[in-house]
Amino acid sequence: MDVGIGLPNAVRGVDRAGILEWAVRAEAAGFSSLGTIDRIVYSNYESLIALAAAAAVTERIRLATDILIAPLRTNTALLAKQAATIDNLSGGRLMLGLAPGGREDDYDVSGVDFHRRGRAFDAQLAELERLWSGERGVGPPPHDSRPAMFIGGRSDAAFRRAARYADGWTSGGGGAEAFAAGREQAVAAWRAAGRDGGPRTLALCYFSLGDRAEENARDNLGHYYAIVGAYAEVIVRGAAKTPTEVRDLVSGHEQAGADELICFPASTDPDQVDLLAAALSS
Repeated sequence: MDVGIGLPNAVRGVDRAGILEWAVRAEAAGFSSLGTIDRIVYSNYESLIALAAAAAVTERIRLATDILIAPLRTNTALLAKQAATIDNLSGGRLMLGLAPGGREDDYDVSGVDFHRRGRAFDAQLAELERLWSGERGVGPPPHDSRPAMFIGGRSDAAFRRAARYADGWTSGGGGAEAFAAGREQAVAAWRAAGRDGGPRTLALCYFSLGDRAEENARDNLGHYYAIVGAYAEVIVRGAAKTPTEVRDLVSGHEQAGADELICFPASTDPDQVDLLAAALSS
């Protein structure tokens, strides 16, 4: 199983070092991917722009949106062009995770109908397929036929979308047991669609290491997920705060069949990259 690391693009106070130095250290440490988390109504860095910056200072590491809230990008041709640009510039390193999201405030501020997001997403996926195939002259072309693509979500529609349009499915967290249940549904949908092989499956987790591990998890993850109420405390408690907990999370997802686990931070300090690498190697 590959192990990636999230950029702290959605951690309060993120700055240039939290993207550029973080990306350089992550590649040097051997992580498989750099991930981003998407949101509009928050003081986070926008995902595609953050990944474009990371692409400029790296050569090997993959660049993953995990996930990007696609229906908020109502100009699908522009979204196709932005994704293809990053994929082309990076030599085919983009992993485009897409989902409709679930935060109504992001939709309200964007002037997009929250209750029609599923239908809008279905239309976007079909349009992206056409645009990347060369219809309507939108360029540049992706590095290959299209960027690697993954669909997030746990609804039946999400698994059908992954099987119809994507290379696989990405889990929105919840631990190894929840991932395993979702993976079974993703594989079943893949087979029902008549796809060869099987879907590539991704998962995410959170970590917070070092002297301020508990404080950072509570202050930053707790703040980011305050919108979900009491469940924010579950996310804070579930973050790996010791090397042993990191290894347990990795082992659990590997046993559950994940192809890649991306570990997202609760701090903008680039030293977290080295602490995670050390935890994995100890």
